[in-house]
Amino acid sequence: MGKPSNLKQYVVIILSMVFFSLSFVWFKVANATYGPLTIVLFRLVISAIAVFGFIKVTKNFIIPDKKDLKYLLLLAFFEPFLYFMGESYGLQYISATIAAAIIATIPLVAPFAAYIFYRDKISIRNVIGILISFFGVTIVIFNISEGITASPIGVLLQFCAVLAAVGYTTVIQKISPRINNLSIIFYQSLFGAIYFLPIWLIFEKDSFLAITFNWEAMFAIIKLALLVSSLAYIFFTYSIRNMGIIKANMFANTIPVFTAIFAWIILGDELSVQKIIGITIVVAGLFIAQWKVKKQYNGPDPIPFE
Repeated sequence: MGKPSNLKQYVVIILSMVFFSLSFVWFKVANATYGPLTIVLFRLVISAIAVFGFIKVTKNFIIPDKKDLKYLLLLAFFEPFLYFMGESYGLQYISATIAAAIIATIPLVAPFAAYIFYRDKISIRNVIGILISFFGVTIVIFNISEGITASPIGVLLQFCAVLAAVGYTTVIQKISPRINNLSIIFYQSLFGAIYFLPIWLIFEKDSFLAITFNWEAMFAIIKLALLVSSLAYIFFTYSIRNMGIIKANMFANTIPVFTAIFAWIILGDELSVQKIIGITIVVAGLFIAQWKVKKQYNGPDPIPFE
């Protein structure tokens, strides 16, 4: 198979960002009933089962060798384990939109990791586009007249999630040429669930058993499992393969934009003129960052979606 078209690449990466954005809303719905460890553990178990069933049907399962196994264990440690620990507990202290704004700093951190580990080059146009998009993000999230206050603990935990996400993208480019997307998602969900299980047994098992079953909250967890932990990650690993770390992570700037839109549609939050202007700036920055970026990519040949 040849390299996928630019349109297909952009559709896939945007869909992954849409699902990642909805995860903030769905987590809040589930968290009204269940604790963060319960939410994460259940979504990972459901995701692992769903992805394993699919890859068995498609006969696309890959058993890793010892070298790749250590990378898969490290991958799952970064994400979902560290990432979800930071994100889930951070959302206990700050709002979904503030958390999404912090996650949008991933494109500002990822290029440094890409340069350190892979010597990926960054052009001035990329830097300008990223900064413009991030400026647009701040307009979407912050109230210019009043400013904003947030729990330092919540902010710190979200930045831990940012660092974990950067570690994830760095490791995944190491193993993606040898292991297909579906197998990667299965192993990271399986190993992530194993990491979380003992912590859940200690801290949340008793409270979970004492809670009356809530279908709305469980349905939110199922959506987190199937659409975020499974499909969104499949799309994202596909994008990293075909676009590279820097280009794929640039689109994380759209997460708070989509979050603001979904909060308006689903939760009835205000979508002001200020936020609309911010969204426009984010999109403009992404166009600038993506323009002619192909000439700068010196990494391995992209691998088509399997």
